[in-house]
Amino acid sequence: MTEDSRNATAPGHASPNESLENKAAVVTGASTGIGEATVRALRAEGWTVFAVARRAERLAVLEAETGAVGIPADIAEDDDVARLLARVTEAGGVGTLINIAGGARGADLVGAANTEDWEWMFRVNVIGTMKLTRAFLPMLRANGEGTVLNLTSTAGLVAYEGGGGYNAAKFAQHALTGALRLEEAEHNVRVIEVAPGLVHTEEFALNRLGDEGAAAKVYQGVEKPLTAADVADVVRYAVSAPHHVNLDQIVIRPVAQAANHKLIRNVTGD
Repeated sequence: MTEDSRNATAPGHASPNESLENKAAVVTGASTGIGEATVRALRAEGWTVFAVARRAERLAVLEAETGAVGIPADIAEDDDVARLLARVTEAGGVGTLINIAGGARGADLVGAANTEDWEWMFRVNVIGTMKLTRAFLPMLRANGEGTVLNLTSTAGLVAYEGGGGYNAAKFAQHALTGALRLEEAEHNVRVIEVAPGLVHTEEFALNRLGDEGAAAKVYQGVEKPLTAADVADVVRYAVSAPHHVNLDQIVIRPVAQAANHKLIRNVTGD
């Protein structure tokens, strides 16, 4: 990295007095939901953000609205990961990797599990997180104060009926995160886990259940589920805290959700 690239500045970007890479982040899953909200939250705080997702058209809109750098990529594809790493390196590097891309498909019982759904969930939640982290770790170590934040889920902490595939994928991502924290402490790379409960986003339940009516019932009667912006604000705080402060695991739920199995619904609601 050259001194010129390290001190490069633009409206809303790092000032000349601080390294670009220490106020720069890669955010995956940036085309929608929590990923998109995280890009917006960080840009509002002056971060340089490389917004990563598969849908180029959505990234183009986000780029125009926020000034983020949109990079279309599939994080589970080796060629895309290599291209992403090269683009970010050429632009000056980052000190923070925020793995938000993920999702759920299906709500089948284990005895009726759909193999393709399970394979997809492991691919996007676990393999994608591993490949991005593996690719960027040398950069984060060299930074001296690197950060990895993985968005998992309360589904990775407590299992529930009909959640076997998503539970398994998120439990695996949770375990990956814990192992990474132990392995990277000696390199001064902090590793943060944010595990949300019920979050009302544009696509999560719809992608999982494949039906707008079924998706709407997930949130029916819940007075105030979390929003993507709520979670993004927690992510922003966690990666902006002084580097010696490591928020190992943050569980965030709406007040109405006291646990995965206890969700208060207004029975008179529509």
